[in-house]
Amino acid sequence: MIVKVCGMCEEANIRAVERLGADWMGFIFYPKSPRYAGETLSCIPEKVKRVGVFVNEDTGRLLASAERNRLDALQLHGDESPGDCRALRKKDFMVIKSFGITAGKPFPSALTERYDDGCCDCFLFDTRTPLHGGSGKKFDWELLSDYRGETPFLLSGGISPGDAEAVKAFSHPKYIGIDLNSGFEISPGVKNVPLLQAFMEQLSR
Repeated sequence: MIVKVCGMCEEANIRAVERLGADWMGFIFYPKSPRYAGETLSCIPEKVKRVGVFVNEDTGRLLASAERNRLDALQLHGDESPGDCRALRKKDFMVIKSFGITAGKPFPSALTERYDDGCCDCFLFDTRTPLHGGSGKKFDWELLSDYRGETPFLLSGGISPGDAEAVKAFSHPKYIGIDLNSGFEISPGVKNVPLLQAFMEQLSR
């Protein structure tokens, strides 16, 4: 299972989380986010896949940020089209398209189907919020039983320290990992390293 820790900002915290053995690390380049990493990362980790999170960013600025911060993957949380995703993949980036799931509404199959043609490497399913994620709120994971696409996905949205067994029990043929963020924070952008360590150890048992 892939473990992605997102919303990282501070150098010491980045290095501590990297030492835990996270697989992917996410950095938010959306200025309206409380976890905005700035234009240039304070620390570029070497042992994880580096994921940049963008929302409707101008392509030129996005690519400049990706080069400056040596990003491996681009996570898109806005209205980016399948064509946008395909063009970024052609530039040798891994592309992750995020979809917000709304409480009380059905899974957005018509939307995900538009992107399920190889234009993305994986999807990320998160709780829909005005700030495009980071709310700490869960959606009903059972809704994902209606996802029948071929693109693998990460599970996100309010996963917290008490959810290890639920994460291990969750099953879907295209489920490849989890995205951890606000549920493990001391403050926005600063992760509680002991909580993350205990959670990851529980996942591995």
